[in-house]
Amino acid sequence: MRLLVNPSSVSPKLADLGLLIARVVLGVVLIAHGWQKFNEWTVAGTAESFAGMGVPLASATAAVATWVELIGGAMLVVGLLTPLAALCAAVVMLGAAVFVHLPNGLFVDQGGAELVLALFAGLVLLVVRGGGRASLDAALSRGSVRQPVAAG
Repeated sequence: MRLLVNPSSVSPKLADLGLLIARVVLGVVLIAHGWQKFNEWTVAGTAESFAGMGVPLASATAAVATWVELIGGAMLVVGLLTPLAALCAAVVMLGAAVFVHLPNGLFVDQGGAELVLALFAGLVLLVVRGGGRASLDAALSRGSVRQPVAAG
């Protein structure tokens, strides 16, 4: 079977659009979940819930998950330190999968791992590809490139 689109032939603009969409959507989802932990459940309430689910070091884990989701999600939306923010969030999602969701199967309506695994997969792509040209990372790196001074 022949691929309809050869990944190496995708235009850079289209690839950057895909990275932008992935960054913003993943970031918004992370922010929503972090805000829920911070505002609705509170970090202490989240820690209590984590402890009940058998998550190790529940208080520390709840704080880390909350702040990685809130701050890391915002960093993804704007594309700031994208690989680092995505890596931190991917580790949180992997932990959620291993410690909470995988024992419940795949489907999210049964407490399964499908959401955290989908988020994990998208985050891994951002770790390896970065935020693309429509990101603060790219803008900052363009601004730091110095032109050689002509001898004269």
